[in-house]
Amino acid sequence: MAERPSWAPPEVDIDTPSIARVYDYWIGGTHNFPVDRALAAKVTEVNPGLPATLRANRAFLRRAVRELSALGVRQFLDIGSGIPAEGNVHDVALAAHPRSTVVYVDIDPVAVAHGRAILADEPRATVFQGDLHKPAEILDAPDLRRLIDFSRPVGLILAAVLHFVPDEDDPLGLVRQFTDRLVPGSHLVISHAGADTVPRTAPEAAERYKGAVSQVIWRDPAELTALFEGYELLPPGVVRAPLWQPEPGDRPDPELSMLAGVAVKPTVG
Repeated sequence: MAERPSWAPPEVDIDTPSIARVYDYWIGGTHNFPVDRALAAKVTEVNPGLPATLRANRAFLRRAVRELSALGVRQFLDIGSGIPAEGNVHDVALAAHPRSTVVYVDIDPVAVAHGRAILADEPRATVFQGDLHKPAEILDAPDLRRLIDFSRPVGLILAAVLHFVPDEDDPLGLVRQFTDRLVPGSHLVISHAGADTVPRTAPEAAERYKGAVSQVIWRDPAELTALFEGYELLPPGVVRAPLWQPEPGDRPDPELSMLAGVAVKPTVG
């Protein structure tokens, strides 16, 4: 049995693999255990490029938060956040401006439990359990309203989560239910499994997730661009995640199968 560190809540089983902790391991985090790393190895056998793709997604997210902070955004809502460990939205936002606030939402109770322990001493950030498919419950949650003021611009983050929403569940309709609450000057950040030409379903790697996540739906740039309806894309538009405003010295791999974009809600009239 693994030794329980201080950041692992007593109610969380650390001897059974958690998809949230597997993801944390893939992106270089430290909030994972041997059982998680063993499952990660099995998935990587089938899809060896997956860890690099997820790291590119996290790097894009950090760049996007820095850009939004530079544009004056001080409130961030990250839905489908996973474990808010090192280098996450609150670290980047608070480093840019100490009065920033961040709300994380995830449907996975393990991710939420770990997140609460990690953020216990950070009053400017919180995490709670919520379902992307129930926007009103998320937007009206007391934990969210404590830190988010919808009369001011918000950075809404939907990173690597909409590719779990099939077309029949109307992903654009879901996005609209969130964005309709936001004032002009708010921004929408999306990353999504996809490429210029993609299969309609995820690779065989999804089978190794032991049923813990849904089938991944890949979309092309035009389909992802459509999810930004009513918003104006920032340069360079919808591109592969490593190519979205890379930093000096970056060597982006343009072949990684993750698309990304950031857009602003324009002023009407």
